[in-house]
Amino acid sequence: MRHPMKKNRPGRRLHRFHGGIHLPDNKAQSTARAVRTASLPRHLILPLQQHIGQIAEPLVAVGDPVLKGQMIARAQGYISAPVHASSSGTVVEIADHPVPHPSGLNAPCIVIETDGEERWCELPPPISDPLSLDEAEMRGRIRDSGIVGLGGAAFPTGVKINPGAGHEIHTLVINGAECEPYITCDDMLMRGQAQRIITGIAISRFLLGARQVLIAIEDNKPEAIAAMRAALDASGMDRAEVVVIPTLYPSGGERQLIQILTGQEVPSGGIPAQIGLVCQNVATAAAISDAVVDGRPLISRHITLTGGGIAEPVNLEALIGTPLNELVEQAGGYTGEAARLILGGPMMGFSLTHDRLPLTKASNCLLAASAEEAPPPRPASACIRCGRCADACPARLLPQQLYWYARARDIEKTEAYHLFDCIECGCCSHVCPAQIPLVHYFRYAKSASSAQEQERRRAEHARRRHEARMARLERLEAERKAKLQNRRAAVAKKKPQPKADGDASPDPKQAAIQAAMRRAAEKKARLAREGQTPKNTENLTEAQQRQIDRAEQRRAAPDHPPAED
Repeated sequence: MRHPMKKNRPGRRLHRFHGGIHLPDNKAQSTARAVRTASLPRHLILPLQQHIGQIAEPLVAVGDPVLKGQMIARAQGYISAPVHASSSGTVVEIADHPVPHPSGLNAPCIVIETDGEERWCELPPPISDPLSLDEAEMRGRIRDSGIVGLGGAAFPTGVKINPGAGHEIHTLVINGAECEPYITCDDMLMRGQAQRIITGIAISRFLLGARQVLIAIEDNKPEAIAAMRAALDASGMDRAEVVVIPTLYPSGGERQLIQILTGQEVPSGGIPAQIGLVCQNVATAAAISDAVVDGRPLISRHITLTGGGIAEPVNLEALIGTPLNELVEQAGGYTGEAARLILGGPMMGFSLTHDRLPLTKASNCLLAASAEEAPPPRPASACIRCGRCADACPARLLPQQLYWYARARDIEKTEAYHLFDCIECGCCSHVCPAQIPLVHYFRYAKSASSAQEQERRRAEHARRRHEARMARLERLEAERKAKLQNRRAAVAKKKPQPKADGDASPDPKQAAIQAAMRRAAEKKARLAREGQTPKNTENLTEAQQRQIDRAEQRRAAPDHPPAED
């Protein structure tokens, strides 16, 4: 369905990114009902990894009571985010549980049994004028509140609003495009809480030092456009504008949106900050407002429940950690048409095998698609090199070449064709007449490339460790030889030096022996002069006398060695 373009300010020029496709938006199903607050679940399952970066470290143990808003896991490292208790209760388990992820694997989670009292922990004091706060305190509140990108990327917001001294930001882009079919959580948030979003935008702009703000919304959201323009006018924010853009998938991609608004392209492998821009989702801006103004951490979000398999499509504001199956029950349960369960939209979402999974910070939509909405894929046939995938690719890639190299497991070639510039929007797969699941091949290649890079890093780390070990052993051996040489030199220095012309000093041991023998001889001679004889020399046997005679003969011999004393 096409919508009339809502007028932008005079002189505002929009640009066109390469490719893209027009899709039925299927948004009216979930916007017909007002946003509702989901009921409190009996158990909250809170994964420790709900963000890009390092996993959070638990601060609680099984049996600990917790309060709503309490930090229960702290960030580890710079690119990480803490996790907070979404309600009060008791920690009953810290273990691996199924989580919503394309791999289908389990991950560490903290499970809280809620007590129904919704008792809050002590929060930072509310601030009526957030821009009067010190910048460091603002950033600290955002970082400690566990805010991540709520458009699906889940990159820690505390890092994104601190691009570093090397990047001067002149434009803050606010992404309200929500271009993927079926998803309407951002649309409904803008309709109902526009002022909250504008406050978060003002805080982000202040921290980034951006000179202008561009709030982009697709033209199929007239109510959101009107609400955001009214809130922006009421705020009095200067050099800020709601920009209406044409409905074209994937205009909500960060790089594509920047190109539409400014005509600039983010460098391959680079980030928007390199060209002076930062892009932020409207829901993220609202969470920033909560953190800075009210001191509240990120413990809930809007989620769309829709599709032919949902009895009452609706948007719910639900606590992070709420089981998805309980949210489905609050949307009227499943119809008999549910054929496939998708977390996210039909283009970039991934299939779930069951709904006994927790709501995470990055979860924006649960689509229970009917067989008509998500028909089973037909068997793929051979690529006919028609080029439609290249025509549709918004990143100006050559999907057919990437496909061939990924299929051949030539990962280096896929990298040479800018594999990591692919945003996995699914345009190429959608238009492929051969029904080749191109994005699946690209995801495989990215995974293989990442694995190879990790292996290279491990090998490099092992090489450096080996070189360091060998250098250490060589140093220790050199030190050992030096110590031994020093000891030998010290011993040689202590030995008496021989006299010149061969008049060497006698051996101290031999000198002592000779002195003892002289004393014994002198004593024997003195006793003989006095007429005394040894008492043990009388009445000797013939054998004893022979032994004495032989000893005397040996002593009298000129070459007889002196006996030891």
